[in-house]
Amino acid sequence: MANRIPRVPVREQDPKVRATNFDEVCYGYNKEEAMLEASRCLNCRNPRCMTACPVGLQIPRFIAEIVADNIAGAAAVIAEDSSLPAVCGRVCPQETQCEGSCVLGVKGEPVAIGKLERFVADYSRDQAASGQCPQNTAGAACMPDRDSDHPAIPLEGAQGVKESLGTKRRVAVIGSGPAGLACASDLAKWGYDVTIFEALHKAGGVLEYGIPEFRLPKDKVLRHEIDDVRALGVRIETNVIIGRTITIDALMDKEGFEAVFIGTGAGLPKFMNIPGENLCGVFSANEFLTRNNLMKAWREDYLTPIHAGKKVCVVGGGNVAMDAARTALRLGAEVHIVYRRTEAELPARREEVHHAMQEGIIFDMLTNPVEVLGDEKGWVRALKCIRMELGEPDESGRRSPVPIPGSEFEIPTETVIMALGTSPNPLISKTTQGLETTRRGCLVADDSGATTRPGVFAGGDAVTGAATVILAMGAGRTAAKAIDAYLKAK
Repeated sequence: MANRIPRVPVREQDPKVRATNFDEVCYGYNKEEAMLEASRCLNCRNPRCMTACPVGLQIPRFIAEIVADNIAGAAAVIAEDSSLPAVCGRVCPQETQCEGSCVLGVKGEPVAIGKLERFVADYSRDQAASGQCPQNTAGAACMPDRDSDHPAIPLEGAQGVKESLGTKRRVAVIGSGPAGLACASDLAKWGYDVTIFEALHKAGGVLEYGIPEFRLPKDKVLRHEIDDVRALGVRIETNVIIGRTITIDALMDKEGFEAVFIGTGAGLPKFMNIPGENLCGVFSANEFLTRNNLMKAWREDYLTPIHAGKKVCVVGGGNVAMDAARTALRLGAEVHIVYRRTEAELPARREEVHHAMQEGIIFDMLTNPVEVLGDEKGWVRALKCIRMELGEPDESGRRSPVPIPGSEFEIPTETVIMALGTSPNPLISKTTQGLETTRRGCLVADDSGATTRPGVFAGGDAVTGAATVILAMGAGRTAAKAIDAYLKAK
């Protein structure tokens, strides 16, 4: 019976309307829609969706609680494994992970696991705001005071938090992105004294500066979940650049931290190294998104504007390219995505590509830039490109794009945004003794997250290179277990 119910669609802003604002695109499920969608779950004896989840979320259990109209119970189940459910429900690539492994997807539509996770988190947050106060999403008792500068200690629910407050062992977490938050949450629940050090003035890492407001509302969603992590007893110190403000050696030798987790992500942008990339009007996607998201450049009442111009070209086909393109569109530009393969090879999530096309973004497929052209004042005036065709498969299995001789052409544009991937910033590796890196600049770490420096662990994009939020969270949780074992063995 359950598999005969069609997947419940999610309500969204009209494409023509949302292309002009930064409000969230998807509205999410209401309670009735969520309960109907949850009823589709077959509660498999061998739930492959759980195996496919990098943080091991107990998916059938929390969905069963939704069916039973026990949303607080569903939130409690999720909190056992995830500190960022409202974030993950919005930005995780469920179609290739949990939902991609759902048995209902073999001959039909998989259960909307991500949308259900988002519903539970949003519903719990809204109930807490109304004073009805179910268990919050980080696993600590709901507190009336959500002052992030002076967070309340949870009343109960976090293992060891109330015990031995003066004798807890100290762990430093570098970076407040998904890997750092996940690692810190687990360690705090196990009774450790955890401090997160963040280089920027706001916590959240890539969740704060890299993902646009229309996909992840910062005040409504991200701030709340970070406050839940604080409520576990985790301290977050911003404006601290490890390697400049203080080194890892000093944290361990002088400040009394017995272990360190590095979750600094991959924030160093890549470029094509083609002529004209130093012209005014050429951005990395990192800079463009950071200025818009973290510095609110899209808001007229903020004094941090960014010039996108009337025409923008975004080079790349991943999720970051979609985010940059859809942001530029909302700033009033005509936007082209320039990608050297076909639509079938786009690495971005299908949902993001679909939304971008709905909103009117132009996709120039089988097109590769060869030069950025400028005017006499040194500003971008056009992107010179060449047509491509697909040849033999490359190392990743995708067919390699091959230039078509004589097919060069120009796309008039005022701005070029390079969204070609990122690598880890080398600052920490260069200022920490005994910390080895790969030839790509990633930190060397084993499967548990242990680096080549005793007591120092790492995970997420700093180890793997640019990946997904949920994979970073999984790496943070894995490292937390390894840190716990390391400290217990000392």
